[in-house]
Amino acid sequence: MGRVLVLGSLNVDLVTPVERIPGPGETVLATGPVLRYAGGKGGNQAVAAAEAGASVVMIGAVGDDEPGRAYSVRLSSRGAYPRLAVKHGHWTGMAQVTLADNGDNTIVVLPGANELARADVNDITAADVLLCSLEIPVPVVVDAVRVAVAAGARVVINAAPYAVLPPDVLAAADPLIVNEHEAMALADSGLLPGSLVVTFGAAGAQWDDLRVDGIPVDPADVVDTTGAGDAFCGALAASLCRGDARDLAMRWAVHAGAAAVQHRGAQTDPSF
Repeated sequence: MGRVLVLGSLNVDLVTPVERIPGPGETVLATGPVLRYAGGKGGNQAVAAAEAGASVVMIGAVGDDEPGRAYSVRLSSRGAYPRLAVKHGHWTGMAQVTLADNGDNTIVVLPGANELARADVNDITAADVLLCSLEIPVPVVVDAVRVAVAAGARVVINAAPYAVLPPDVLAAADPLIVNEHEAMALADSGLLPGSLVVTFGAAGAQWDDLRVDGIPVDPADVVDTTGAGDAFCGALAASLCRGDARDLAMRWAVHAGAAAVQHRGAQTDPSF
């Protein structure tokens, strides 16, 4: 098994349970206390890749605060070696999550220490697969991808939240992973990635011409959809790192995404 290097965000998720997601201008009452979970696309994907058997290094940043110190310890305990910049004068990233009884959610992210600088990222060459997402500054991702390509690493980019990437960076993505909404934004850009994975939630995913159906999950077992896409990305990167073919990697990823909706919080064992 090779090494997956994950470059991305680390957030503390503050989750408020509600019966249903409120509409615009509407107020609803919480059905329980606010819960604190570990989250952020980078952290979620790193833990998912480690759970899928990869050797994982997590590059990101936290604040000089209790949540940042706790997250670093947590990553180590979950098999994702933390190589984190500590940003003095910044708080660790935070996400405010409203979680409905049916598993739907809305999320507002406060980046905090996730505003990485180029100087915070190093040793990108020490990876077989570089997995990036876009909750951190795009120029940092661009630089990391170019260094990884020069070093011969495989690049996997989860273009979420969607942002326009330079043509050479998109071309290096093998694959670029997007959901249906992000796929439409990509189509509007007129730019092409090296290869493209589109996820369709419970309906599965498609990698170029290869379609893999979703894993059926009883609606009664859907607890929280937060982080399902991150579980998919982490498992896919781990599978590619060990040399699996596209179809096997996609099956691993779809299984991971289906499992993720059956527990509360973006990561398994979400207590934090």
